[in-house]
Amino acid sequence: MIDNHNLTSAGLSSNFQSEPLITLPNLSSHALSIRATALVFHDPASLRLLAYIERIAPSDATVLIIGETGTGKELVARQVHNLSHRKDAPFIAVNCGAISESLVESELFGHEKGAFTGALNARSGWFEAANGGTLFLDEIGDLPLSAQVKILRVLQEQEVVRLGARTTIPIDVRVVAATNVNLAEAVQAGHFREDLYYRLNVAALSLLPLKERAGDILPLANHFLKRYCGRMKLDSIHLSAEAEQALLGYAWPGNIRELENIIHHALLICKGDAIKADDLHLNPNFFVSYSKHAQRPSSTAASLWNLEKALTDLYELPQDNLFDTLEQAIIRTAYEYCEKNQVQTGRLLGISRNILRHRLKRYGYLV
Repeated sequence: MIDNHNLTSAGLSSNFQSEPLITLPNLSSHALSIRATALVFHDPASLRLLAYIERIAPSDATVLIIGETGTGKELVARQVHNLSHRKDAPFIAVNCGAISESLVESELFGHEKGAFTGALNARSGWFEAANGGTLFLDEIGDLPLSAQVKILRVLQEQEVVRLGARTTIPIDVRVVAATNVNLAEAVQAGHFREDLYYRLNVAALSLLPLKERAGDILPLANHFLKRYCGRMKLDSIHLSAEAEQALLGYAWPGNIRELENIIHHALLICKGDAIKADDLHLNPNFFVSYSKHAQRPSSTAASLWNLEKALTDLYELPQDNLFDTLEQAIIRTAYEYCEKNQVQTGRLLGISRNILRHRLKRYGYLV
């Protein structure tokens, strides 16, 4: 179903550590929601997503957002709306999974008086309510096939027919749909219409789970710290270094919403002006495995983000033969990591032993 506060548009701001930030409106009303209430674009993958959003938003193309629960699908949908020419028109968010099957068609398309038992008055549906604006259909994969057929017709004809009516009502609505299930597999299983899938999948946005965009973790954590410190009237509290490392090493099965809850709880129990790792109460079953040489928990995404940041710093320092310098560093660190075992080093880097020996000789590690 729809929450009334979803009719308010959310904005994109850059006032948080110079990072683009999207938040839901009326945040206090989302306290018990499983949705993400904030989204930042710091990680390289998130920045690429933001650039793609900015390219597709001005059009009227339907959008399909795919991502796990709590990754920020509604926030992305709102940003698509806010960057379009429809930004001053309604944004309506409907959770398809929360509507009973018997009421789906009435909720989406409306009904006339007497259309069914209990229909005492005529009522418009969500498509009509979103006229001129954007209709966000969350968890569209949960809709019954009968409703999928009618949605396809609405998208094709840009008109709706209320239950019990014989006349059509023209509408001008952009549909943004979202799901946490693989719709392609649902099509193969016969649970989702193939024609509707292709009609929705004009512009596809894939939201990675939080563990795969580790560069967003600390900016989000600090955003939630600031928000809840203000709400709880607390003095400035910061994350300790050990807490930061614990956050980076966690797998985040609940994504952004779980991170928000963890920070909120930590503020309730922490002592002093710093949150420690023990204050976070992270589930020990969801930590990323430690490398035998690691000094802190990490993930592939976090490591790649650190590497890209280091490379960017190097690009700003003029030097000759940068590629050779980087290749030498890769060869040297891999060789030392494998305790100077050539076979293991070649396997680690995905190169033959002969190529490795040539590189080792070139850089003076073999005579």
